[in-house]
Amino acid sequence: MNLTLVVLEVVAPVFLLAAVGFGWVKLGYEYRINFVTQLGTTLAVPCLIFTSLMQTQIDPAALAALSLASIVAYLGITIAAAALVWAGGLPRRTYLAPLIFGNTGNLGLPLALFAFGEEGLSYAVVVFAIMAIWTFTFGIWLIAGPGSFGKVLREPLVWAALLGGLFLWQDWQTPQFLTNTLVLIGQMAIPLMLITLGVAVARLTPRGIGRAVALSVVKLVLCTGIAWVAAVAFNLDHIASGVLVLQVATPVAVTSYLLAAKYGADAESVAGLVVVSTLISVGALPLLLAVLL
Repeated sequence: MNLTLVVLEVVAPVFLLAAVGFGWVKLGYEYRINFVTQLGTTLAVPCLIFTSLMQTQIDPAALAALSLASIVAYLGITIAAAALVWAGGLPRRTYLAPLIFGNTGNLGLPLALFAFGEEGLSYAVVVFAIMAIWTFTFGIWLIAGPGSFGKVLREPLVWAALLGGLFLWQDWQTPQFLTNTLVLIGQMAIPLMLITLGVAVARLTPRGIGRAVALSVVKLVLCTGIAWVAAVAFNLDHIASGVLVLQVATPVAVTSYLLAAKYGADAESVAGLVVVSTLISVGALPLLLAVLL
């Protein structure tokens, strides 16, 4: 099959669902983004993470290699982004978290599913879980400052990742009726996240376009390069390396905007990064997928 057609089949559902959310808002229909976001982050996404980790059939050695590669990649990105923020004289509370954390949930999970199938989704959930733990621990500390550990303990995403990892490690399974329920709840996570992404982008007002463009391009190049090096260093197979690079290269997460608004950072500047990096990804991610596939 023509590579262009393959890439189009992968990215089209993702951006079409985001366009549904964008159009929904522009047509003037109500969308309570706070409620939907809370529903997703406290119920749907944790169920998706937990069941995906619990049911994964990936070789344990491959899973361990991907986990270590993800941790190393995010540590490398954190150090590089911190150096960039320091060198540019940018406010750390505003810019460091967006430069580190990508949209691995709303965008990365569905892209991995459509590009690499169920195995790709299992790998993507691992990367997403590691990123989520890093976001809701170190990320919250960056923005909220000292004394934020209690907030981490209240994040269902963190507990779902830890619990799913424990079940995977011990080869435990929940009773079938409970598994079916959790899977059903988790299935609404991906379309819900994509539509909400479109809604969030439609409502954001970007500020400082020039700086946002420059930082978005630097983030894309930096994250792609570091993830690629990590994948090679840990000798990941084709699917695992493709998923790692794809996940890490996703644009600035909407979560970064929500955390900035919640904890008093410059949310408008972060909004600009979200909008601009997402628009750049419309062209960049298909090109990256063409290479990864």
